Amino acid sequence: MSEQINHPQHYNNGKIEAIDVIEDWKLNFSLGCVIKYLCRSEYKNSTIEDLEKASWYLNREIQRRKSELVEDDEKIKIYNKNDLTKSI
Repeated sequence: MSEQINHPQHYNNGKIEAIDVIEDWKLNFSLGCVIKYLCRSEYKNSTIEDLEKASWYLNREIQRRKSELVEDDEKIKIYNKNDLTKSI
């Protein structure tokens, strides 16, 4: 395959490609996209667009994690409530 597919110039500046970091750190899809868009933003003609995309994925991940915290907190409250009723 061509270098444009395997190692495009905007993915391969420096010594490490973004995909290597993403895989090594075992990042999920959203955080992987954040890294990808941040790493390549300075090497494309669409710097602001790539930074906005990174921001979009980061905000999505933040919202996902916040909703998980709310769900976990609700589960703890239900558990504690059930635990109290058992001891009465």
